[in-house]
Amino acid sequence: MRGGVFLKNDLNIKLISMEDIMAAGCCDIQEVIRVIEEVLVDYKNGGVMLPDKISQIFNSETQDRINCMPSTLMKDGVCGVKWVSVFPENPHKFSSQNVSGVIILSELEQGFPFAVMDGTLITALRTACMGAIGAKYLARKDSHTYGTIGSGEQAKAHFIAIKQMFPQIDTCYVASRSEHGENQFIDTMKKKYPDVDFVACNSDYDKATKNADIIVTAVSCQEPLLKASAVRKGAYYCHVGGWEDEYAVPQKASKIVCDDWHSLKHRGSPTIARMYKEGLLEDSDIYANVADIIDGTKPGRENDDEICYFNSIGLSFVDVSVAYSFYKKVLNNNLGKDWNIQKTDVTEALLKSI
Repeated sequence: MRGGVFLKNDLNIKLISMEDIMAAGCCDIQEVIRVIEEVLVDYKNGGVMLPDKISQIFNSETQDRINCMPSTLMKDGVCGVKWVSVFPENPHKFSSQNVSGVIILSELEQGFPFAVMDGTLITALRTACMGAIGAKYLARKDSHTYGTIGSGEQAKAHFIAIKQMFPQIDTCYVASRSEHGENQFIDTMKKKYPDVDFVACNSDYDKATKNADIIVTAVSCQEPLLKASAVRKGAYYCHVGGWEDEYAVPQKASKIVCDDWHSLKHRGSPTIARMYKEGLLEDSDIYANVADIIDGTKPGRENDDEICYFNSIGLSFVDVSVAYSFYKKVLNNNLGKDWNIQKTDVTEALLKSI
């Protein structure tokens, strides 16, 4: 209410489901990578606001948590927040996914929200595409063997994204804590990729990685499953989760690259964050943030013998940027549902309600 006159409000929000995102053709790996690379450089150049992530951890052992992750894309005039839960034991306890999220987007002219979107697919795609970006600059160009420790949704998503960047991959070693997990990964992937020889490793993590050009660890447990002795010369290692590798792995690496070292080093669980906290790793040990390689400030892989270590902690502005690009595609395809959440002035609503 202003000057005794009720304000006119017509607050419409677009509700966008995972199925809308799929129907709009948003899941183009190369396009998502382009969007991510662009926003990473924008962030480096000061074009992004990134407040601290708020994480509520409900179980320190399993790392059950819900995160609130805000950020703002200044040139687009878009502020967003991802509300995402990570309950690692869900697949084993409830046969359900371990990550679930929503993303809210608001404009900066009046500050109104304009979209509420599925964030689960965006999270999976963003995380995997970050690993693929790391591989693009840090893996050997002739890489053709792949090893995964982990068989869940992120393990699958990473294989999908990296295979898109390295179509010559012809062998994939799979190690999980259960035979069922390995078989489920292989049964799912071999239907889409008949050109790949999928090898179940029966929980033998060394077998999964010792002959791999590209290594990915995507596991929910907090223990060092990847051993330095099982990382060969010239390998690219993508670290997805928390404490997944022994300290000797980053110590063996020729280059350690992050999405954002400043954000990562203050997080508790990733291996290199643990090492930093314990005084075993210094700022000078980090070769680069990946944006420095994307924009040409630093070279990526420089020879075939380097072991390149990549750790992406997850930055909310990447999710928001991907979400905003998907929002525009969904609108162009006349998808999503309109939700009018307010027409009435707040004071008028109160007066009518009492």
